[in-house]
Amino acid sequence: MTLENKEIIRMEKICKQFPGVQALENVDFSIYEGQIHGLVGENGAGKSTLIKMLTGALQPTSGDIFIDGNKVVISDPIVARKFKIGAVYQDLTVAKDLTVAENFFLGQIPRNRFGIVRWRYMSKKAAEVLKELNIRVDPNMILEKLTAAQKEMVLIAKQYFKKYRVVIFDEPTALLTSKDTDELFQIIRKLKKEGVGIIYISHRIEEVFEICDTVTVLRDGKKIDSIPISETDIDGLISKMVGRDVSDMYSITHQSLTEEILRVENLSKAKVFENINFTVNRGEIFGLFGLVNSGATNIARAIYGAARFDRGDVYIDSKKVKINSPSIAVENGMGFLPEDKKIEGLAIKLSVRHNINLGSYPKISRMGFVKGKLEVNNAVEQVEALNIRTPGIEQTVMNLSGGNQQKVVLAKWLVNKCKIFIFEEPTAGIDVGAKEEIYKILELLIKKGSAIVMISSYLPELMGIADRITVIYEGRQMGTLSRNEFNEKRFLQLASGINFKEDKVR
Repeated sequence: MTLENKEIIRMEKICKQFPGVQALENVDFSIYEGQIHGLVGENGAGKSTLIKMLTGALQPTSGDIFIDGNKVVISDPIVARKFKIGAVYQDLTVAKDLTVAENFFLGQIPRNRFGIVRWRYMSKKAAEVLKELNIRVDPNMILEKLTAAQKEMVLIAKQYFKKYRVVIFDEPTALLTSKDTDELFQIIRKLKKEGVGIIYISHRIEEVFEICDTVTVLRDGKKIDSIPISETDIDGLISKMVGRDVSDMYSITHQSLTEEILRVENLSKAKVFENINFTVNRGEIFGLFGLVNSGATNIARAIYGAARFDRGDVYIDSKKVKINSPSIAVENGMGFLPEDKKIEGLAIKLSVRHNINLGSYPKISRMGFVKGKLEVNNAVEQVEALNIRTPGIEQTVMNLSGGNQQKVVLAKWLVNKCKIFIFEEPTAGIDVGAKEEIYKILELLIKKGSAIVMISSYLPELMGIADRITVIYEGRQMGTLSRNEFNEKRFLQLASGINFKEDKVR
């Protein structure tokens, strides 16, 4: 029997019911040795619930799980690990204050017969695994000091070290650059050659076609299809996910760009970015693109007053403004949608009503008392306008999907009457249907004359919706391209500093 044909796990007629919600209904799912099996669907489709059955975080209401043909009960995560089932999650669950080697041996610290920890042995074993996977990380480095990409690679190396038979990848490239993604895929393919069964969950459909052998589609808690990736295409897969035909999701109507609304001149911060110059027009989506640590995010945050800069000027409507704090940025009609919306963009334990009004309470209050009717009206209007899927405005934001959380952050700034929006990785970790909705909201914003500055490490997205894109490399502005000049190869060359390196050689 070949590796590809040997079944590791089979899930049969899996059902999961929560109070008032049928999360999964009679779902069948299998994973084989040496197979990369994609699992796709919109937020709320049941992907996370299904995976939690395998990792022991949830128990099925009904249905059976088989490992190597034997019926099992995965009662908790410890049992899952005994069955050699591991997971690499988007939120990078690591012991950040420990070293790489300590993370490898977490819970199983080796000691000699005198009870002394075998630090050298731990470091040596970790180094061997890292070298085998071509991961260039010091095993004695503290996790907190690593980049997001390096942390993720360490997590994968740990699964390899533990000899897990099945590894679940949940949105593994959400925080990775194209180069990091390529390295990740090399490691995943190596795991496949070793006979590991891979479950790959991603909202980036292009990746599913690049890395997966088979794909299963869930929609509304039901299995829609499970097919070899070679037997479908992107449009066909998306149609199965959303239950309707989907045209080019980036097909937004662009506006004529004539009136400047934002200008940045000679913006500089020592050792971070230098002499940044650009303008943004009303009705424009202006992209900032760069690889990890390029400085693009620092530039955007400096414009918004969330980070300091040494020199340079910012103009709004041709008037020089001194923005040294986010509150002043908001006063000047600027809103910021951070990448980490749960920490920086939302008060996740508060309601939808509270979050939508967070930036507007001074305007809807009198003598310290909130005008309750206006507060409710603001929330209701934005929920309807942005199609925020929530049982009601009193729902806690932490219980919403990622796409709906992003809409709540946007609603906060719409209520505040912002005219310039800075979006930082606006669609990271949200499903294809929610992405399409976000793009349509961006289209509505620019149609009304607002301007959007968008930072994204996902080049297809930026090329799909931006009017112009400026490329940043090591804090330097490498060039700005308009839509008719967009070329993926050229963007990646600029983002890798090729022109700059050539100039230094000369």
